[in-house]
Amino acid sequence: MATDGKKLQPIIVKKIKKGGHVVHGGAWKIAYADFVTAMMAFFLLMWLLGSTSEGDKKGLSDYFSAPLKVSMQGGSGAGGSNTILPGGGADLTQKSGQNRRGDGSDPIQKRMAANAVKAEVAKQDAKKLAGISAKISALISGNTKLAEFSRQIRLETTADGLQIQIVDDQKRPMFDSGSAVVKPYMRDILREIGGALNGVENKISLDGHTDSSPYSSAQRGYSNWELSSDRANASRRELVAAGMPDDKLARVVGLASSILLDPENPTGAVNRRISITVMTREAEERLMGTGRPPVSSGPDPQAAPVKTPTSPSQ
Repeated sequence: MATDGKKLQPIIVKKIKKGGHVVHGGAWKIAYADFVTAMMAFFLLMWLLGSTSEGDKKGLSDYFSAPLKVSMQGGSGAGGSNTILPGGGADLTQKSGQNRRGDGSDPIQKRMAANAVKAEVAKQDAKKLAGISAKISALISGNTKLAEFSRQIRLETTADGLQIQIVDDQKRPMFDSGSAVVKPYMRDILREIGGALNGVENKISLDGHTDSSPYSSAQRGYSNWELSSDRANASRRELVAAGMPDDKLARVVGLASSILLDPENPTGAVNRRISITVMTREAEERLMGTGRPPVSSGPDPQAAPVKTPTSPSQ
């Protein structure tokens, strides 16, 4: 029986199954693509560095070290070479590409420098003219003689400079009708203003104006043009008598009624006036021209002499 039991015992066979490879996914492909891209970028960088001239390299270096240099000096960069060969451009002595330098030879640089100088001069002129205007205003208000005629003295800043206008008044004219003889109070005004302008370096422009009433006279050819010129010259003499150097006046001219102060009332007394303009430097250059000698401040030799006609006019 024991022998039979052993024969009937089942035989168990254990088989071990080996597992397959674990799936890794596609992450390695992304890493490999990044590596290839980096190598390509590195290759391109090395190729660009090898094919770029030293001048262009210096231009790039200067741009990143001083970004405003190119904007201030102009050009496409500090290295102006357009070729990979050494040198290049108009200056063949350069071995590594021409470098743009602030030597003042560039017309853009010259224009920028000239504009900067003009702006500084204009700023100084504006400050100086504001001081003159305040000085004359204080002089008028502090002088009993001038305070009485303050309504006839007008100060205005224009594009040409500080304009001082002495206007006529129906009850208090500056000149007799048709005459270029200065009234006593007008003489006081001109001499006080002339004394206030003695220390001014700027040139002076002096204009005479009349209203539009036609000048009638038996003397042939004498008109408002001659009358306004004579009055301007008479005013010039009073300024010089107050101590103003004769060569400070750059222009003395009669404009008749060509520039009316009150166009709606062309025959009004306010149009009869003397305009004294303390000119800016820019106005001086525009009037006399750069580099030209100053215009003579004396009377025009072709102008009519000072007359005192008896016929009525301005």
